[in-house]
Amino acid sequence: MSDFAPLIVASELEQRLTRPDWRVVDCRFDLMNPSAGRAEWLDGHIPGALYADLDENLAGPITETSGRHPLPDEEKAAQFFGGLGIGAKTKVVVYDSGSGAIAARAWWLLRWLGHERVALLDGGYAGWVRHDGVVEQGEVHVAPETFLSSPHNGWLLTTNEVEAWVLEGKSVGLVDARDKARFCGDVEPIDRVAGHIPGSTNLPFSENLRSDGTWKAPGALRRLWAATLGERTDGDWGVMCGSGVTACHLALSAKLAGLHEPRLYVGSWSEWIRNSDRPVATGP
Repeated sequence: MSDFAPLIVASELEQRLTRPDWRVVDCRFDLMNPSAGRAEWLDGHIPGALYADLDENLAGPITETSGRHPLPDEEKAAQFFGGLGIGAKTKVVVYDSGSGAIAARAWWLLRWLGHERVALLDGGYAGWVRHDGVVEQGEVHVAPETFLSSPHNGWLLTTNEVEAWVLEGKSVGLVDARDKARFCGDVEPIDRVAGHIPGSTNLPFSENLRSDGTWKAPGALRRLWAATLGERTDGDWGVMCGSGVTACHLALSAKLAGLHEPRLYVGSWSEWIRNSDRPVATGP
């Protein structure tokens, strides 16, 4: 593995934990119990891991027109990551409980801000524990660094762009990471409207993973994408979910599969349904 590969396994991280130019970021978070992730981090984490809260650090304030997890202000995000001791030459590893569903947002956000030296821990904290990795408790403090951001704004997909695709009757080229039942509109446990954006396709982010929560091999991921998108992967396409978080899991999946990187529809379903005039589809 190179220092800049998108994934790192527990045994490789273990060898690098004591290096001064490496930082580990714990992203555990429960959408239904927002304080649980920090409590879990305090109770036990990978040595030296600092905590990033999805709502407070990896997202910005919700507005009347935004989705549930808009991007944080660029300057505030840079200050936060600098406060974690992340500078231009720092190698960063992010993890969550296991699936990478939350940590992928940190992976994507750091890269969007121009920091390419970031990897996601394959299998997350559960994989670390299975590996018998050392665990520590309590707060972690590090010296701050200067984080210089240079955002890739071309990586973003806006609601106006998606609306134009839909109104023009185009095949949207938008892949939704939510589970099939939510995509089809059979259930909706979080948002006020069930269904999906017309013309979008569905690839639940869980399909990227094996049964133990580790990532499938690149060849298997390429087959998933071929079945989902066909020939669209070299053109302009995007990924979405409920609020722009697990969509980042699909962005990482596409990178691992060797595909052209998709744009992220940050607002996703929760922003789309802010305006009742926008069309909604149900069913497969």
